[in-house]
Amino acid sequence: MTTLDDRPNTALLVIDVQNGVVAQAHQRDAVVGNIAAAVAKARDAGVPVIWVQHSDDGLVHGSQQWEYVPELARADGEVVVHKRYGDSFEDTDLEAVLAERGVGSLVVSGAQIDACIRSTLHGAFARGYDATLVSDAHTTEDLSSYGAPAPDLVIAHTNLYWGHQSAPGRTAGTVTTADLTFA
Repeated sequence: MTTLDDRPNTALLVIDVQNGVVAQAHQRDAVVGNIAAAVAKARDAGVPVIWVQHSDDGLVHGSQQWEYVPELARADGEVVVHKRYGDSFEDTDLEAVLAERGVGSLVVSGAQIDACIRSTLHGAFARGYDATLVSDAHTTEDLSSYGAPAPDLVIAHTNLYWGHQSAPGRTAGTVTTADLTFA
């Protein structure tokens, strides 16, 4: 269990599912559908959904590319954390948002797996959070022209190694959207 004191709650993080981030993403529509299902499950269980939204010189704050995909809509009262770095904790108010809600366990979904998702998973784990990756609710674009493996291999490898992550007092792992529960 989490190493964070008095933090028994769970939150769902939806990271960077923005038009410009997932436009060319591997299995975009299926992944966005799975993220929508995870959001619905979290809402039904009364679990906070935290939206993380990236901006940088190539993803300009306020632009159409910066906006979340139209298939995913924030509900009233759901927080947006704005970030400029891969790790959603880095130079943001994410930690304060989670502490205010007593969250010590994170369920993670979004894009891109080989950048912001991995950075956030590791950042959360190093900070004492339990961190579960929704194995079929994350994606990336094809970066093989830069020497990266094909997207399906990046996703499979991340699911493999995150499913076996461990550290004292914390849990990690993966779960499919179908098996995801917030009980």
